[in-house]
Amino acid sequence: MDREFLIDLFADFGPVTIRRMFSGYGISSDGTNFALALRAGLYFRADEATIPQYEAEGSKPFQYQTRARTVTVNSYWQLPARLFDDTEELGAWARAALAAAQRAALKKRPKARKVAKAPPTKKAAPKKAAAKKKVAKRAKRRR
Repeated sequence: MDREFLIDLFADFGPVTIRRMFSGYGISSDGTNFALALRAGLYFRADEATIPQYEAEGSKPFQYQTRARTVTVNSYWQLPARLFDDTEELGAWARAALAAAQRAALKKRPKARKVAKAPPTKKAAPKKAAAKKKVAKRAKRRR
């Protein structure tokens, strides 16, 4: 898949940003990455709300091989091939994928911590008193 093909494919969805990523492209909207276009196909972001839709279509989650094993990434699922011919329905799937990516981003945000009151600290001695002590020590050394 080349860049121009992807731009045409997402025409009914709206403007997207396409950036080089791994062996393909990352596709985002308003700064949120919601799709991956790789050699193996086009993968959309999915979550517990949208995965049943992909399963019903017979889609599989994104997988890649390492030297030791096959890694399955359940947050990205392959887009059904029939949607490449129906850009209007692909736009609806893309909106659902963007919503899933936004929900995932909300879950990742750190929760605001409660600010504990700091324990009372000792007041620092006035600088003049500290300076007088130093002068007194020097005077003793000289005697």
